[in-house]
Amino acid sequence: MSRKKHKVQQLSITFFEKKSRRGSGSKKPRVIGLFAGCGGLDLGFKNAGFEIVYANDFDPSVKETYEYNLGKIDICDISKVDKSTLPECDVLLAGIPCQPFSNAGNRNSTRDHRGNLFSEVISILKIKKPKVVVFENVRGFLSSKDDKGQLMPLRLGKDLKKLGYDTFYKLLNAADYEVPQNRFRVFIIGIRSDVGCNFEFPDPVYSSLDLTVGSVLSKPLPKDEEQEVWELPPQAKKLIVHIPPGGSWKDIPYRHLPKRLKKIRNDMQRYHSPNFYRRFDEDEIMGTITAAGTPENSGILHPFEKRRYSVREIARFQSFPDSFKFVGKSVAKKYKMIGNAVPVNLGFHIAKSIIDQIDFE
Repeated sequence: MSRKKHKVQQLSITFFEKKSRRGSGSKKPRVIGLFAGCGGLDLGFKNAGFEIVYANDFDPSVKETYEYNLGKIDICDISKVDKSTLPECDVLLAGIPCQPFSNAGNRNSTRDHRGNLFSEVISILKIKKPKVVVFENVRGFLSSKDDKGQLMPLRLGKDLKKLGYDTFYKLLNAADYEVPQNRFRVFIIGIRSDVGCNFEFPDPVYSSLDLTVGSVLSKPLPKDEEQEVWELPPQAKKLIVHIPPGGSWKDIPYRHLPKRLKKIRNDMQRYHSPNFYRRFDEDEIMGTITAAGTPENSGILHPFEKRRYSVREIARFQSFPDSFKFVGKSVAKKYKMIGNAVPVNLGFHIAKSIIDQIDFE
């Protein structure tokens, strides 16, 4: 079986050759992780040499998983937290909920209360003044506007400038950073101006890793883990029998389509030719894993079996190690927390670029 490796630019000086500014005996830089979810970004920073000193999320379903793998997490509304009681930190992580800025969401930006969570981060920056703040969001953030019509990256940059932070942002594809998934995310890095760092985002990583679907599926499951799979709805079960590996709903004979999909098929131009029920082949790289886990709007279908990917399989697409356990009785909530997470390896390379360029002594 052929295995096509993800091609990335090979650089004369690779990311891994950069010298860290930390001494071998240095203390670990301290991190606060907000909107931490099950811990993808936090784990990436921990793996790069940071210490998580406080984590927060609003969703109770992530508590067991986060604490099993990473340590204590405060489950509460961050707006209700007394910011002055938070521990001192060197880096503040803020993977703010993406729905207000997502093309698949409501696009209400700061008009959605979740979009205003930026103000909570700003209030922490005013008090704790960490050297670095890291925002992560969907690609749609770049074109989203606040309630005054100002583009969000410009608005955020101005807010950070008032607090003494220089801002750097870039759209990254997780597949360029050892993640077996094409997942585009915006990272906004604010660095305190007195640090004097002209931050450079990590170059795409030249790696021998095979990032294809087939490579992920070929690895045996951990011996102590059962195959947890979220069962497909009856309609999806009927439809996927017509979809070959590498195909989509466009392969389903018209007569088998439900009425709403026939309506779309009848006027593809009007509906911008959607690609529902995508079923990636073994030689392709997985598309974006979503929190919804719906077969209609994400490539969640196993290429050869009549099912969704299992919890462990989608965790691997998000570059969670097999040692990371997802705890809880609800399989659907496990899909959601994994889909909402920042891919671990992407978080690691962002963290590594920070720790290599900034003096935390």
